[in-house]
Amino acid sequence: MADTPLRALVADDEEPARAELVYLLGQDPRIGQILTAENGPDALKILQATDLDVVFCDIKMPGLDGIDLASVLSKFRQPRPRIVFVTAYDEHAVAAFDLDAADYVMKPVRAERLSEAVRRVVTQGAPAALQSPDDSEDETIAVELAGVTRWVQRSTVRYVEAQGDYARLHTGQNSHLVRIPLSTLEERWRDAGFTRIHRSTLVALAHIDEMRVDSGRCAVRVGGDWLPVSRRHTRELRDLLVRSTSLR
Repeated sequence: MADTPLRALVADDEEPARAELVYLLGQDPRIGQILTAENGPDALKILQATDLDVVFCDIKMPGLDGIDLASVLSKFRQPRPRIVFVTAYDEHAVAAFDLDAADYVMKPVRAERLSEAVRRVVTQGAPAALQSPDDSEDETIAVELAGVTRWVQRSTVRYVEAQGDYARLHTGQNSHLVRIPLSTLEERWRDAGFTRIHRSTLVALAHIDEMRVDSGRCAVRVGGDWLPVSRRHTRELRDLLVRSTSLR
């Protein structure tokens, strides 16, 4: 994206939240013009009449909610504005993935978190954890099976479960027990796209097929398995998936 300041729209039906976003964005030198809308229909009118770079959009608004607005926006001709959802509701993250959101910021908004959202819009660069590892660097792990040593490539591992001082590698149809602590694999495989989603589970982001939030509980589907995501890891995982989806 060019070095010229971004032209932004802030859409939120709550005046205090709208004013706070305008103030915080106004402190960022990467943001130039800032327009505002207090509901979905007004935001759509502005988007149809004005060339903008990014929309900071609440989810729940009268007339046309943020998800519906983003759905309409996805049908605009390229280049179209990027969407950053700014909301108090984390259960809409899955819909955000499908709508190619640049980011998903939770209220109350922190200045440093909003700055990170702007950075993602400007750069659209992939963090190391989301980059596909070079096949030539694909780690191979030796596993014992009935007295026979077999070799498992890291790229075939979908998720890993802790079992005491051991870890069980799940590779589609099979699983393999290795004497390596989960914390060690987490450190070694972080840059290859693996992330912790629970105290006992490490998952490959590339193998996550679906994320579901129900009654405050989060889970991801990896192949035919549903894996629970702890509350402390939910926001980080959601952010990683949003960033990953926006780059596809």
